[in-house]
Amino acid sequence: MGYTGGHTADPTYRALDDHSEAVQIGYDPAVISYERLLTEFWAAHDPRGEPWSRQYRSAIFVVDADQRKAAELSLRAAEKRLGESVSTAIEDAGTFTRAEDYHQKYELRHVGPVWAELTAAYPDLDDLLRSTAAARMNAYAGGYLPEDQLPVDQLGLSPRARDVLLRLR
Repeated sequence: MGYTGGHTADPTYRALDDHSEAVQIGYDPAVISYERLLTEFWAAHDPRGEPWSRQYRSAIFVVDADQRKAAELSLRAAEKRLGESVSTAIEDAGTFTRAEDYHQKYELRHVGPVWAELTAAYPDLDDLLRSTAAARMNAYAGGYLPEDQLPVDQLGLSPRARDVLLRLR
């Protein structure tokens, strides 16, 4: 979680200026294609209607001409599928500024036993943020990942933390 799309230096949650909240996704194209990431992007939200602020707008930030072309094709496909235009912007990525620590893995921070085990297992926040297991648990806690896609027995949680996580739904 962080901020991009603006021109002012060092944005913060309280002083975003012309930036937008965004997630930066690192991926291996040998494992998942950029086009598949775009498919997931469109499936994860309703891009119709104008955003109520620049901070929370729908946008795809691209790093090169190939990504721009794929993003534009996916936008046109979304409009065709929806039967109307979408407000999603496609812009150059620019600088990504990581949001303040309290914004990271936001959903998991509210699941005490799970968060306690993760911070013990990953004392360095950067390591926790790179953890695929933490990303999956955060998505599950936020309601974005179905239980059948959560490899709960492979997450390294104690039985108590596992039960707390699964009881969220």
